[in-house]
Amino acid sequence: MSSSIKPEELEKALTEYLENYVEDIEEDVEDTMNAVIKEAKQELVQTSPRSGIARDTKYYKGWAVKNGGRTRKKHYYGKTIWNRTNYQLTHLLEFGHATRNGGRTQAQPHIRKVEEKYGTKFADLLENKIRRRSK
Repeated sequence: MSSSIKPEELEKALTEYLENYVEDIEEDVEDTMNAVIKEAKQELVQTSPRSGIARDTKYYKGWAVKNGGRTRKKHYYGKTIWNRTNYQLTHLLEFGHATRNGGRTQAQPHIRKVEEKYGTKFADLLENKIRRRSK
């Protein structure tokens, strides 16, 4: 079933098609981000240090997802994984810190590994979804 478009209606048809395409891509971004962010949070919970840190609250149990939502920039969607209970410790554990007696603690990198792994996974999944959509 082919449809013909009059030359004067071409601009309107192209605009409508591109707006629908952008909406579809935005849905793909949201779906992919929601799936990847859940996996990344679970891996952070599993790989976070567990001993001798934050006696009252467990550091590894504090990971949560914060919605970035849409902003005034029309086509922006973001989420952040952060530690709701011990956010102060993330940098200290990731990079190490000075101790009272002048030494340094050993760094326990656990955030960077997850960020790199799921950053590339997100990009690959999104690229595959967009390629399938454009076919």
